[in-house]
Amino acid sequence: MAGSTTPRKPRKRLAPSEKYEMFVAVLSGQHTQREAAEHWGVNRATVVAIARTAKQGALDALAASAPGRAGQSLEQAQLAEARAEIERLRSAIAEQAVALHLDQGKAIWA
Repeated sequence: MAGSTTPRKPRKRLAPSEKYEMFVAVLSGQHTQREAAEHWGVNRATVVAIARTAKQGALDALAASAPGRAGQSLEQAQLAEARAEIERLRSAIAEQAVALHLDQGKAIWA
């Protein structure tokens, strides 16, 4: 039977809750990666990818959770910082314009 291929197993889709359970089981040592792959019917590469994604998601969430800023996402915190910087720069420019006006007069702007 040269040239015949074995049919591929259909790809198994795990629910987010199953992925989380798998991650916790591997992280806590309840299962090895091989055991988790067998238990959930996926290959080990899938287990590794889920663990990597869960770890990165946790790190991103922790980075976004600044004290005193409950409920803000990373993007919201960055936007608030950018707006504060814009206001600081706007104020600095206004102060410089006043100083320039007082020093050299308005004639230089004309």
